[in-house]
Amino acid sequence: MKGVKVEVDMYKNLRQSYIDGESQRQIAKRLGISRQTVKKYCEGKAHPDVRKSYERLPDTITPEVKHFILDCFRIDKEEHLKKQKHSAKRIYDRLVAEKNFLGAESTIRKAVKEFKEDQTIPPQAIMPLSYEPGEAIQIDWGEVTVYINGEKTKLHTFCGRLCYSCDIFVQIFKSANEEAFLEAQQLMFNFFGGIPKRIIFDNAKVAVKEGFGIYAKPQNKYRSFSAHYAFDLDFCNPAKGNEKSLVENLVGYSRRNFLVPVPRISSIDELNQKLWNDCLKYRATHKVQNRNNSVNIMYQEELRCLNTIPMFQFDTSKTVVTCVDDYSTVRYEKNYYSVPVKYLRKDVTIKGYGNYISILYQNTEIANYIRCYFSGKTEYRLEHYIDLLERKPRSVFNSKPVKTNVTESLLNWGKQLP
Repeated sequence: MKGVKVEVDMYKNLRQSYIDGESQRQIAKRLGISRQTVKKYCEGKAHPDVRKSYERLPDTITPEVKHFILDCFRIDKEEHLKKQKHSAKRIYDRLVAEKNFLGAESTIRKAVKEFKEDQTIPPQAIMPLSYEPGEAIQIDWGEVTVYINGEKTKLHTFCGRLCYSCDIFVQIFKSANEEAFLEAQQLMFNFFGGIPKRIIFDNAKVAVKEGFGIYAKPQNKYRSFSAHYAFDLDFCNPAKGNEKSLVENLVGYSRRNFLVPVPRISSIDELNQKLWNDCLKYRATHKVQNRNNSVNIMYQEELRCLNTIPMFQFDTSKTVVTCVDDYSTVRYEKNYYSVPVKYLRKDVTIKGYGNYISILYQNTEIANYIRCYFSGKTEYRLEHYIDLLERKPRSVFNSKPVKTNVTESLLNWGKQLP
């Protein structure tokens, strides 16, 4: 009678016979099973298809063994080495060697798994959110790789997404610095045709001076910028990407859909024009899953609720005043840029924006350049030195402005002239 498995049909027979008045002894004899099994099932207190689960760890997992395992976890956390952590097998081997542990390796594996689960922070449910038209926009930075004139270059994508309509804005910058951050938002306001009541962003240093979340103190210039454009600042809590999940998704979406295959371009302006058009196409053709209306219909609703863009444009640049040196160049951060020689030793204003710089004399632009983020570079414009070359013609073939702007073959041809 030992080892007979009670199937559903036998279980039904057993239960029905007991209800009909047959004794447990008779049922056991007739079905060829033990009286203990009949007793277990006859009153319906158990079911043969439902096996009792035993979660209790074996007696070999003593408090001392548990403490040893948890101490291994603590050491791993302090060392913070992903590839040199205690495995369950290593913990077992150490227990055998150091604590004379006599239990099975499988017991330790099970214990390690359970203790790790106890220490793991359970996933939190994400609260579904709903926004009113014009209420808010989420912004974020991402990274992307492109080829500019054949050179592989890492750039930064600024992404913005209206929370009600889910309309999108994406542009590329050479750096994610303050001037690019503010300039990007200006462009975003122009693209959307207005300004939302608040902007949701993380605690990046470009925006936050100190603190986080509701305790964050914005950078002085960003506070001034938000005052001019009349929007509230809403900073997320640390490591809470779900608080701006709309734009988090946009960072990946734009990379996959707008920037694959890897763009090969001649300038950032060229790529930004493409992205601008991509965003317009998204607005015109896209419908977000589980929404009744298209992005375009919801955007038109939202547009009426956006605040008006002020007439005065906030200066987003990083501005310095400097003197033109004897080489007719000016220094901005760690690089030099030439200006026409007639401005030698005059004070000029340099305005650095996200992707370019503008050099002004008495509020009139005298030169502009694509902004260089390397160090120790000098940008020469040949036209800035024409007057000087006319006065010093013997310097032509050794002149840096000439050498950096004229092809070697043309220089060699010039040297052959009488």
